[in-house]
Order: sequence, then structure tokens, then C-alpha cells
Amino acid sequence: MEYDGPPLEPLELYTQKSGDEIVGQLYEFTDKGERRVALRPEMTPTLARMVGARAQALKKPIRWFSIPQLFRYERQQRGRLREHFQLNMDLIGEAGPLADAELIAAAIDILRGFGFGPQDVKARVSDRRVLRVLLLARGVPEAELPVAFRVLDKAEREPRVLEQTGSTIAEVAALRGLPAVRDALTKARAADVGEPLIESINALSAMGLGDFVEVDLTIVRGLAYYTGIVFELFDTGKSLRAICGGGRYDGLLKTLGGVDLPALGFGMGDVVL
Repeated sequence: MEYDGPPLEPLELYTQKSGDEIVGQLYEFTDKGERRVALRPEMTPTLARMVGARAQALKKPIRWFSIPQLFRYERQQRGRLREHFQLNMDLIGEAGPLADAELIAAAIDILRGFGFGPQDVKARVSDRRVLRVLLLARGVPEAELPVAFRVLDKAEREPRVLEQTGSTIAEVAALRGLPAVRDALTKARAADVGEPLIESINALSAMGLGDFVEVDLTIVRGLAYYTGIVFELFDTGKSLRAICGGGRYDGLLKTLGGVDLPALGFGMGDVVL
């Protein structure tokens, strides 16, 4: 089902859970009623608020999409403008990893519809739960995990940041492919943490999409509300920013909408396409 929401939202909707990067890019001001408001930089918080208000009346699972106009005050560059349209697809009410596979498959299928194959685009997939366990096992304190996540997120764009942090985070960033991640989790005595990621990747392979998918632990996503499997789609030449990005955000609906439902989604902007 298609939905839409207001382009102007209360500022606190974004400052609660979106993370420092988004908050720093807001077009925000005080309106004539002395309320702090912002032009929407993303759609997920609006979705969480809307679903929370009508959750009991909605049949689960909820599969909604939207193509909102979004605004971010940031440096304009190739693949990124201050104003753009973005396809959002979200699946709410499904906790299992097959839902993650379904969502990633939908993103891949859109690009297949444009004529792109695995030689053109790749879905790079990770899991924040896996990252947390591997970093803790290597001695990174719980309180420093957000910083470690930010370093991993910038590992490819700003490799010097990774070099300056020492070998601990770099070891995790170097893990590529499901076998390497599975071995690392086994050594950390946390093999079960990787089961959702493994099941999701296997499901994508069963759909015939295995050639499109790579496991890459430098994929973290900058938004603070992600909790599980996360992914981004890139052109194989890595000449552009991410074509698409998303993941699981269990907990966001409870925070913003007062309803505890598992949820996941992605956004695909028009600028990179």
C-alpha cells in the first residue's frame, strides 16, 4: 500500500533516534506557533509515528511504500543533493530473517528491472548484532561501540580513520564473506548470533540472487536506530554513493509510536539512479 506524510514534522521526531549525522543536516526552524519543526530528511520516523497511531487496526504484516520528497542541508556533490525524491519500502510485523531476505530481494529486483545484473550492482550485507559481538570479543567496551560503528561506517570512504584506530576495529572491517564471519563468531563463542544473517543470505541464494550479495562488515548504516541486518547496494565499480540502503529497526516503533513491532525497510534515492 502506498502512503505519504507531512513534509514538516516536529523536530524531536528526528532528534530522538535518527543519530548525529541526520540531526546535523536538518532544515529546522521555529514556526509562528513557537514550535520547533524540521523539513523531513527521511521517512522512517514519520512511518513509525503513523503506524503507531493505527497499529491495532492494521493487518499484519504491513507492507507499505512511499516516494517522498526529502531535504538535507549538506554539501552538494555527485550523487547527493539537498533535495531529492526517494522510494521507501517497509515491512512491519515480521521478526524473522526471511523478512530481511524479502526486503533485500525487492531492492535487487528493482535494479534488475532497470536491466542491471550482478556484474553491475552488489548488495553488501552486514548485521549490527554480529558487529557488536565481534567488537566486544576483541575488547571494545560497550560504551565505545557507537564510535566503533562510526569508524566502520567510514572505513571505505575515509580509510585513514580506520588506520588511526589500531588493529582491533580493522580486523573486523577486514572480514569478508559468510565463511569468514562464521569462523570469527565461532572463535568468539557466539555462533548463534550469526544465524539470522546466515538464514537471510541462504534465502537470497535460494531465490537465485546469491550472485548479487556480498557479506561486508563495514556496512553499518549511519542512522542510530538500526538494530539487526543492514545492507547497501552499490555499483560494482564503486564510482557512486550507495544506490540504496536500509535494514532492520526493531524498537523504533515503540520509541516513536508506542507500539512494539519489529520492522525493517530501505530507501532508494533518485539522484544516484
